[in-house]
Amino acid sequence: MQGAQKIEMASGTETFVGKDSRMYQDFDHLFLNIFQTQSIVVMVEGNDVKTSDLMKAVDRLEHQLQSTEGVIETTSPASIVKGINYQMTGRYTVPDTDEEVKAIIDANPEAFEMLTPDDTHMLISVVMAGSTTEAKQEEILYATEEAIAFSEFPPSYSIIVTGDPAFSISMNHEMNSSMGPLLGISAFFMLIVLNLVFRHVRWKLLPLPVVLLGIIYTFGAMGYLGIPLSMVSMAAFPVLIGLGIDYAIQFHNRMEEELQENKNRTHAVVATVKNTGPAVLVALGMTALGFVSLFTSSVPMIRDFGKLLMIGIVMCYIAAIFVGIVTISLFDRASEKNLVGKMKSRIRPDRGKDGKAAEKHVEGHAKTQKLEEFLKRLTDFTIKYDVVVLGIAALLCLGGIYADQSVGIQTDVTTFVPQDMPALIDLQHMGDIMGGTDQLNLIIKVKDTADPEVLQWIDEFSEHEVNGRGHIYSASSIVPLVKELNGGIIPDSAQEIEAIYEQIPDYKKDRYMYGKNMLLLNFDIGNAVSDIKVTGIKELTNIVREDIGWMPAPPGTSVTITGNNVVFIEVITALTSGRVQMTFLGLALVLAGLFVIYRDWLKALTPVIPMFIVIGWSGGVMDYLNLDYNPMTATLGALILGVGSEYAILMMERYFEEKEAGASPLEAIHKASTKIGTAIIASGATTVFGFMALIASPFAMISDFGIVTVIDVLLALIATFIVFPPLIVVLDTWRDKKRGAQTAQKQAGKQVQGADI
Repeated sequence: MQGAQKIEMASGTETFVGKDSRMYQDFDHLFLNIFQTQSIVVMVEGNDVKTSDLMKAVDRLEHQLQSTEGVIETTSPASIVKGINYQMTGRYTVPDTDEEVKAIIDANPEAFEMLTPDDTHMLISVVMAGSTTEAKQEEILYATEEAIAFSEFPPSYSIIVTGDPAFSISMNHEMNSSMGPLLGISAFFMLIVLNLVFRHVRWKLLPLPVVLLGIIYTFGAMGYLGIPLSMVSMAAFPVLIGLGIDYAIQFHNRMEEELQENKNRTHAVVATVKNTGPAVLVALGMTALGFVSLFTSSVPMIRDFGKLLMIGIVMCYIAAIFVGIVTISLFDRASEKNLVGKMKSRIRPDRGKDGKAAEKHVEGHAKTQKLEEFLKRLTDFTIKYDVVVLGIAALLCLGGIYADQSVGIQTDVTTFVPQDMPALIDLQHMGDIMGGTDQLNLIIKVKDTADPEVLQWIDEFSEHEVNGRGHIYSASSIVPLVKELNGGIIPDSAQEIEAIYEQIPDYKKDRYMYGKNMLLLNFDIGNAVSDIKVTGIKELTNIVREDIGWMPAPPGTSVTITGNNVVFIEVITALTSGRVQMTFLGLALVLAGLFVIYRDWLKALTPVIPMFIVIGWSGGVMDYLNLDYNPMTATLGALILGVGSEYAILMMERYFEEKEAGASPLEAIHKASTKIGTAIIASGATTVFGFMALIASPFAMISDFGIVTVIDVLLALIATFIVFPPLIVVLDTWRDKKRGAQTAQKQAGKQVQGADI
């Protein structure tokens, strides 16, 4: 708990792009910290926004906001009206009559084009630095809302506070507020499932607090190791709950099995740790190898996600093997001595003194026997029709892999949030009024910002791109400001340009120029994220880059394309395009890890083959259900490999344990599927119902994550009980026959050799 207090939230550029990458240097150091600004937009709606009373209210709003820490400037029709009125009358105030206000606006339509797009809408921009932290953005947002309340806007107008910062803040609040209830529902579902499918043991709810302890250990380790908590890493905790509950259930189930055989507690603890400890540890190791593939991602927050999962499964294992087993032993001692009254209801019948408790235990045991009988019959069926079962499974896998290629990738952030969220509706409404605000930003490094050749190139290149590229609607740079103050042309000398720079207000100049060696050119690409998607923006970026090659800047000048959209493209591409490689790398690592541990190709292959089949099935199901990959679900190939391989490994360990005790392959798989099968079903069902709560999330990204996880865990369970038994029996029987034939051949050879002698 002390370590958890050291955890820091991370949401900046460094969570998406490595700090040592060229992209990070260009975007964060050059663009974000120098040029980019962000704006909270106050949109005013009414029958007529060109009135004196409204302009005066806007003026009062600006006066309050300009003194707010973090606000660079405010821009509104009122400030423009005041400036023009000052030039006309010498008074820097809003005129007192509506007629005067309308006359100023009508006489200068270009100055008001963006801020008053029509007679019924007005926009006020509250500008802050692009590097402003989320906490400071939230402070400015609240200050804006308070300032609106004190500005005394006329009652007939509707005031909407929107913009990208307002949307992001609202989205974070909505996500945080929705996660609590969802996790509560998840825990409730887990309690129900444990009561239903884990009722054959005493203290059946104990795995939940054991997992909670493991999660607390994980939080502490995060703080001490300096692993930040990001949007993606938050998704690790449901995964860890699903894995941790499985570890706790496996140890709990084996401990009760040992105690039921009337061994004393010491022997039961030793036998549980000896037999189940290594099996679960191997499963944990293979899960970790599946997660190793996440470290190949170029996105830092995905690598942090992998670190968190690796640490978490170790902590959950520690909690299960030390705290879980010891607690059961202590509870068993307490129940035997009647020291815990409420625990008497679950004591074993041979030790019980309460007939009703014994009756309940017998009832639960009878239901467990029915489940074991069902699993036995299912195993017999799959082994009887082994060729058909394995053939159908393989065909569905291949079909799923093919279908997965047509599964879409969702990249529009606005689709991740509830479509009825007020902040989203307001943002979309502003987009309908203003048009899109997406941009490509070109940082131009020069020897001298006053070089006439550089400004001439910017002017010509801007005109070429706006006229020649359909999705580039306009360009903004220092050039239009210079031309405006020089009769519409660019001066021929650097001295003249320097003189014009002196006349441009700093807040305007700083948007496009930094020092003597850097300029900025912005291309307005409208609603590109929604209209042409990531693929279209990437193609457009490449076209602009090619155009720069065909229309090169003057010697000694370099041009870098950057901005939010460029970074977003790289992040989404890295998150989604590498998912197949991550999955197959995980498969290869698990296969290699199993071979290193067992030195046996059969023990290495049999757990991996069902998981490969599940990966294929998963792609087919996603295509059938028309689900798209998003930044969260794109990592699930590696995750389900880690989660699902555990079931097959535990089943395989029990199979060979029974076989070493003298059982035939068929007898061994019967005992494995019935004895450990109930625990696997309990842990799988608990995981499924835990994730099922996420499906109810209003956020499509979280809901889809829940759907895909539930599907994949169910598929892993199906593969474990339907594909794995015939697979291991067929392969192991074939190997036994081969070994027997080889042994017989060697013995025959020895006999022949002896006869010759």
